[in-house]
Amino acid sequence: MPLHIETPLVESRPLSLRTGRSIWLKLDALQPSGSFKARGIGAACEHYAKAGKQRFVSSSGGNAGIAVAYAGRRLRVPVVVVVPESATETAKALIRMEDAEVIVHGASWMEANAHAQSLVDADTAFIHPFDDPLVWTGHASMIDEIARTGEAFDAVVLSVGGGGLLAGVIEGLDRNGLSKTPVIAVETEGAASLAKSVEAGRRVELAAITSIATTLGAKMVCQRAFDLTRTRPIRSAIVSDKAALNACEQFLADHRILVEPACGAALALAYDGSTALGDHQKILIIVCGGATASLDQQRQWAAAIG
Repeated sequence: MPLHIETPLVESRPLSLRTGRSIWLKLDALQPSGSFKARGIGAACEHYAKAGKQRFVSSSGGNAGIAVAYAGRRLRVPVVVVVPESATETAKALIRMEDAEVIVHGASWMEANAHAQSLVDADTAFIHPFDDPLVWTGHASMIDEIARTGEAFDAVVLSVGGGGLLAGVIEGLDRNGLSKTPVIAVETEGAASLAKSVEAGRRVELAAITSIATTLGAKMVCQRAFDLTRTRPIRSAIVSDKAALNACEQFLADHRILVEPACGAALALAYDGSTALGDHQKILIIVCGGATASLDQQRQWAAAIG
C-alpha cells in the first residue's frame, strides 16, 4: 500500500478571478508528511524495504528528511537524516517526531549529502532527496491522479529545487500521453540553479544559496532535470523572495493552507499575473507544500527580506 495519499485537485476561485484564467491546484501540501515528497520518497523507501535494507540514510534541509522519517516509521525501518546547519529547528523537530535520528553537518545541503553518503553500508539504503529514478516515478503518481479525473490543462506550473518534482511530473505527463503539455519551472532569486544552467547551456553550480526558500536550496539541479529542458517544453521563471512569501500569505487567506516560500514561488506567478504564464488559459499549479512553514517562521522570513 503506498505511503502517500491521493490529494485533491480543485479549481481556485480566488486565483481564477484574479488572473482571468482557470487556475487549478493539486494540493500535495496535504500529504501526511506535509509535502509532495511523500510520493517519491515513500516509493523509494518501500522499494528498499522490500529489498531487505535495514536502515535508511538521507540528507535534507527539511521536506525530504521529514518524508524519509515518516516512511521509515511506517515501514518500521530506522532512519538517519543529515541536515545542514541552515536547517530550521522546526524541520529538525519534525524529523525527530517521526523517531528518526538527526545529524547536523555542513553549511550547505551538498556537504550534508556527502556526509550522509559516508554513513551507508551494505544494510543501509541511501534515500536521495531528488536524484533517483525511483523518486521520480513516485512523484509521477500525482499526474496519474490528475489524468484519471479527465481534466486537461494548457500548462503545469511547479517549483524547482533539485529537480525531482520536475522529473517526476514530466514522467507522469509522458506516461499519460501528455508529453506536449508545457511546464513552467519556477525558482526564487538566489536559488535559481536551473535557470542559470539553461542560460549557460550546461549545469551550473551556484556559489551559495541566498534565498529564504532554503528547501529550493540545491546549488545544482540533477542531470535529469537539466536534460529535460532540452527535450521537453519547459520554460524557466524566477520570482523574488518577497513575491514567494506574499503568495504564501495570500494563499493562506484564500485557501486556509499554509505553505512555505519554496511552494509560494510557483503560486507567485498567478498572484502577480506574471507574463511567464503566457497565453495559457487553463493552468495547473502543483501546491508542493512545506511542512516546516509556520506563522512565526513566516514573520521571520518577512523581517529578513524587509
